[in-house]
Amino acid sequence: MTVKEIMTELQSKGSDSIKKILLKHGVKEPFFGVKIEYLKPIQKKIKTDYQLAKDLYATGNADAMYLAGLIADDAKMTKADLGTWVKQAVSQNISEYTVPWVATGSADGYALAWEWIDSKKENIAAAGWATLAEWVSFHPDTALDLPGLKELLMRVEKEIHAAPNRVRSAMNRFLISLGSYVLPLGKEVLAAAKRIGPVTIDMGGTACKVPSAMEYIKKVETKGGLGKKKKMVKC
Repeated sequence: MTVKEIMTELQSKGSDSIKKILLKHGVKEPFFGVKIEYLKPIQKKIKTDYQLAKDLYATGNADAMYLAGLIADDAKMTKADLGTWVKQAVSQNISEYTVPWVATGSADGYALAWEWIDSKKENIAAAGWATLAEWVSFHPDTALDLPGLKELLMRVEKEIHAAPNRVRSAMNRFLISLGSYVLPLGKEVLAAAKRIGPVTIDMGGTACKVPSAMEYIKKVETKGGLGKKKKMVKC
């Protein structure tokens, strides 16, 4: 499929009612309002295509950008590619999901996440923390930088309440992921989460609730899921 063919199909699947919902969830124009279920058949047909993914992402259309992440050949994505993607990711679903998913499948994702979390731009810093959350959920503990993750845990505890809204949300997500997927740091994460206490996040008038890191991790433990890594991060 070509970019033109895909954009035509996406436009035909767009919905004003879905657009209204997505706008509340931080998705920014331009986009058609396409349900993810309509993106899946296109993903299945294409599978992975490095150049097509980059071309779709370059359209700036949030629906096309999300699809680009689904078909991206993560291992081929260069630092420059990911740097471009994170700068252009102005919609929350792209900065906090699409970019982190692709970065997690690349060799440079972890190092880039450390760079991104220092950005003064909220969407880039949030992308960095979200990438770290996905990274620890997917890669085996033996391949993780445990001292570095401890350092990040201390940073979250120190900075989360004063961080910008979306960064605060991504930090909370990282905290939950670290406690749920990285067994060697489990006790330290729970102790930090207790000291942090409730985290307040503006959810943009949606019905979404802010998950409590302590409660979430304990639920994962009750279900016997602690330390069980994701087989894939994209959805």
